[in-house]
Amino acid sequence: MRFIGTLLTLAVVAVVAVLAYNYWSGNGLTLMPASGSSGFDAGAARDKGKAMMEKGAASAGRAAGRMEDAVSEGTLTMKIKSKLALDDTVEARTIDVDTAGSVVTLTGTVETNDGRERALRLARETDGVTNVVDKLQVQRR
Repeated sequence: MRFIGTLLTLAVVAVVAVLAYNYWSGNGLTLMPASGSSGFDAGAARDKGKAMMEKGAASAGRAAGRMEDAVSEGTLTMKIKSKLALDDTVEARTIDVDTAGSVVTLTGTVETNDGRERALRLARETDGVTNVVDKLQVQRR
């Protein structure tokens, strides 16, 4: 699925590159050069289009990488929130879960030290988590 998205992005970048080149060379917004135009250098256009395509491909690759990171962070957050919600010893609604890469930060309040330790352990045991930052506070009600 990601391959198809990348391929589609590259195709769109190529069409935009050709249209941009034609526009800036005075041929208007068209995929074909004006008939009878003089001074059109197909080799230069090809080279410029190739350079623009490579730049677009690199940009698309970076965007795909950022999207993948965001999706994996969101997945980690949801896994941990689900574990906390399903656990009877933890009050999940008072705990916020923030994920940056593979580092998870738990903030909020819990009623007991046991609840705090359980929440931290659930987060640490989640696949993909490398570090858990503890910002939980124990507040008895």
